[in-house]
Amino acid sequence: MLCASLPGLDGGAVKASSAAMAPLDIYSRCGFDGSIGCWIGNGKGKWNKLAAATTKAPMKRRFNISPMASSALAESRCTSRAKFYQEVLNDAREKFTQEISFQSKDRDISLAKALLYVASEDEAFMAFNREMDAYSLQSERRSASLPSDATEWTCVEAMPLAGKNMNEWMLELDVIAREVEAELVSREIGCDLAEVLDAVNMVLFKSRGFKRSSVLVDSKCAYLHSVLSSGYCSAILLSVVYIEVCRKLNLTIVGSRVGEDFLIWPQTGNPEELFKVISGHSLFGIVNGKCVDDPRSRASDINSNSLPGLELATKRDIIGIALANLMRLHWKRASRANHGLMLTSPLRSVDHADDKSNCLNVPLLRPQDLRLAIMASERLLILQPHNWALRRDHGMMLYYSREYEEAVQELSICMAFAPEEAAEVLEPFVEKLHLLRVESSWKERPFNSFLNCL
Repeated sequence: MLCASLPGLDGGAVKASSAAMAPLDIYSRCGFDGSIGCWIGNGKGKWNKLAAATTKAPMKRRFNISPMASSALAESRCTSRAKFYQEVLNDAREKFTQEISFQSKDRDISLAKALLYVASEDEAFMAFNREMDAYSLQSERRSASLPSDATEWTCVEAMPLAGKNMNEWMLELDVIAREVEAELVSREIGCDLAEVLDAVNMVLFKSRGFKRSSVLVDSKCAYLHSVLSSGYCSAILLSVVYIEVCRKLNLTIVGSRVGEDFLIWPQTGNPEELFKVISGHSLFGIVNGKCVDDPRSRASDINSNSLPGLELATKRDIIGIALANLMRLHWKRASRANHGLMLTSPLRSVDHADDKSNCLNVPLLRPQDLRLAIMASERLLILQPHNWALRRDHGMMLYYSREYEEAVQELSICMAFAPEEAAEVLEPFVEKLHLLRVESSWKERPFNSFLNCL
């Protein structure tokens, strides 16, 4: 069944925006200056400074060095790796923004490439955290051998994702398309629409074993490279795979939001043929599985007369759905220890607080998942800069991340776009958050001044 959960998405047309990323020094449990546990750094770097690892890897040796020398060497390597990953993150975000640019026509956007850039950025962030954890463990174990230098890449497309680089994952879609062609050749038939769709279904769901997850709880279902590797996927990514494979077969697949579902079907000037019963099923039903047979779904009411009236989703819309699902997934994982916590929970009680204590009671969340959710919402805001509800949620996540200055800025912008009632709810919270930001800056100043003197 090809359907996607869509709450919180703005159904209106999306508009262009520049890709303004948050400073990347706050992207990790460790500072991007390389100092483990210290959240400082300028977050700047240019990709042309990357150096590929072209020399043969040195033989592994065990060194016996003093704890002070070991710590200094580890910090130097941390700084180098932090700078490298900073550049990877910048490059992945920049190329994602270029791919979905509103200066490009929708037909020129590659769904697969855009979503693989998303996966590359998130994987680079998680890889940096893993390396910093390893360096931290090494620092604790003074006698541990120093690890060899990790591999670097000349471009984000060369970064490994589950054993393959981005270009190899793009080729995987070509391989699936060739398998469909081989299936058609074995049947010795022409290019009848019904037979082509049946061959696509045969390869995807039987040969490859693609299966839709009914509930999105595993991050592997939310990234395209993981989906192509395991076959276990969210509804929207299954739709993306279906669309991309059919595109390589010169068959255009379109889609639309219908209630909480996302339906796809072959583009045709004769919609009646999609609902013509063939071997007990209509083509529309074959492509969308059991989605159109669910009496609880609005999709079950779709017929050849109502189908032309549906608003077709653009490729930017489809990417937005995938990002919205990714944001919700990581938020749920980040707040797992706080049962029932919602992004807007602090807004409900702020009017009943006599001081700013309500803002101070920020629950502890999983930092990595929270940052991944923020990264997903940043990309969504590139697609939907005037979606006030999305910007509110983004600002609240920054608040939970204790980035008070950025949270005040985003929530203030949100109030300018939000309906009057929503703005009135946000105003007292933003005022108290502003006071908290000022107080926090005064508390941090002596410590920062000390750091600057080092």
